[in-house]
Amino acid sequence: MSRILVLGTHNRKKLGELAGLLASQHLVLKTLADFPAAIAVEETGDSFAENARLKATMQARCLGQWVLGEDSGLSVDALGGAPGVQSARYSGPEATDEKNNARLLAALGDLPLPQRTAHYTCYAVLSDPAGQVRAESEGICRGRIRFAPSGSGGFGYDPLFEVVEYHQTFGELAPAVKAVLSHRSRAIRQLVPQIATLIASGAWPAG
Repeated sequence: MSRILVLGTHNRKKLGELAGLLASQHLVLKTLADFPAAIAVEETGDSFAENARLKATMQARCLGQWVLGEDSGLSVDALGGAPGVQSARYSGPEATDEKNNARLLAALGDLPLPQRTAHYTCYAVLSDPAGQVRAESEGICRGRIRFAPSGSGGFGYDPLFEVVEYHQTFGELAPAVKAVLSHRSRAIRQLVPQIATLIASGAWPAG
């Protein structure tokens, strides 16, 4: 008997990041790529929390599975919090990581490094198969935006996002270090005790 947890993403890199963080709960992790019936949830929320809840609850009802939905993005202080919830689509409908990074650098121009402060946010939501939110958490990681990409690790804005204390971008940091510092890991670490409680109480039975 096992407990399947569907990660509300097709992104295999996210699966890799989350697998270690959730290992203690002995869950069978799957992504939307494993479910042909998975739907494309429109992210119509005005906040990371709203979008995460949409992704988790709608997908859970569709698949009849426990689903972990998360929404994350970058907020730059000098840009009034942009790109924010539009992080993945910052450069338009045909957005790519490279295009998004290029637009961000253009928006910041030659603004001095001390004024390029930013933070990553991740909001995570666990839904049961009925579409009821059973746990949620938020993680934040603060840093600043470099003038040019550095490092090939991670994805999204990682090559631009410098963790000041380490003098390295998320693209440069070793995966083990990022697993401790990142917004996503902080959110999931807060979620794990809630998952453990659901399992211990019998609210999440093995199937």
